[in-house]
Amino acid sequence: MPATSSFDYAIIRVVPRVDRGECINVGVILFCRTRRFLGALIHVDETRLQAFAPQLDLAPLQIQLHHLLQVCEGKAESGPVGQLSQSERFHWLVAPRSATIQISPVHSGLCQQPEQALHNLMQKLVL
Repeated sequence: MPATSSFDYAIIRVVPRVDRGECINVGVILFCRTRRFLGALIHVDETRLQAFAPQLDLAPLQIQLHHLLQVCEGKAESGPVGQLSQSERFHWLVAPRSATIQISPVHSGLCQQPEQALHNLMQKLVL
């Protein structure tokens, strides 16, 4: 039985009108330092998002969310940020920003398998 490890996670949110602060959860980022795991899952329910914010252009939003995944995975296409360590990329990803895509405060948890914890959080908080 694997040992329990601590992890940090944050929720990826779409905030169509920053001035109103209303949001829809679209993903989760999870970092488990002891297991050397950094992962993110994103799911955009386009029907729900269009009902929530009909004026929102989904194409640029999808591009920005894809870029977040590339940074998380450390892909070369993500630029210099993607070449940072997992810890630095996690902190860059969860840094507060005033934009259409925002990240929740960071929360902590315990798990035996970080990838399974990521899927569980996605199921619980987004889907």
